[in-house]
Amino acid sequence: MNPYESSVAVNMLGDHDSRDTHKYSVILPTYNERKNLPIIVWLLARTFTENDLAWEIIVVDDASPDGTQEVALALAQVYGEDKVVLKPRSGKLGLGTAYIHGLSFCTGDFVIIMDADFSHHPKFIPQFIRLQQAYNLDIVTGTRYSSKAKPHLAEAQPGGVYGWDLKRKLVSRGANFLADTVLNPGVSDLTGSFRLYRLPVLRHIITLTQSKGYVFQMEMMVRARQLGYSVGEVPITFVDRIFGDSKLGANEIVGYAKGVWALFTGV
Repeated sequence: MNPYESSVAVNMLGDHDSRDTHKYSVILPTYNERKNLPIIVWLLARTFTENDLAWEIIVVDDASPDGTQEVALALAQVYGEDKVVLKPRSGKLGLGTAYIHGLSFCTGDFVIIMDADFSHHPKFIPQFIRLQQAYNLDIVTGTRYSSKAKPHLAEAQPGGVYGWDLKRKLVSRGANFLADTVLNPGVSDLTGSFRLYRLPVLRHIITLTQSKGYVFQMEMMVRARQLGYSVGEVPITFVDRIFGDSKLGANEIVGYAKGVWALFTGV
């Protein structure tokens, strides 16, 4: 019997009255997210408030021409300048460097990374936090490709993907299968970008990560395993972006395959 599924373990995950004293910093990299940003910030604020959690959102905008920065500044006036913090950059400089930039301004002891395009719903954040606290994990990552949390979390529901056509689903599944076979990272969704990290852990891993694009998130998990950090998974439902365009073409697919090989030979 799995010890995490015993009656004793399940009861340990039950409700309790002690307040979470941690602070959670969300890093939101943005580019042309003017329409999505108010929605995701409202959902985040509601989630943290309803769960009595201390929080802040660091918006790292790469010089969006659509007015994303103006929207972020307006949201800071609504929620408070200590809650929504805009830290812009001069241009499109890459996802990895956006996280590094955002980390410089985080005041929480845990960091949540997620997409600003509403693909990742904040409703899963409390499950991330409960799993982390129950097992004292260094990282919790969302997975689209598992039916249960690892380690056990009773409230978790099966993950899934909505809004993708069959080709996109097959490409994503194939990419994760390739990486899992070659790299054996110990997680079911290597390319996901919805994660909770201890602040020092994220700082450590990100300084070692060299990849760019779609391979960046994958290397983060491979590095975490290599360094001995504990990682848990929570199933999530991924919904394709509401506004704006998703970009996945032949160049990205080829680049991903090359990245898997580079990690296999270099990590």
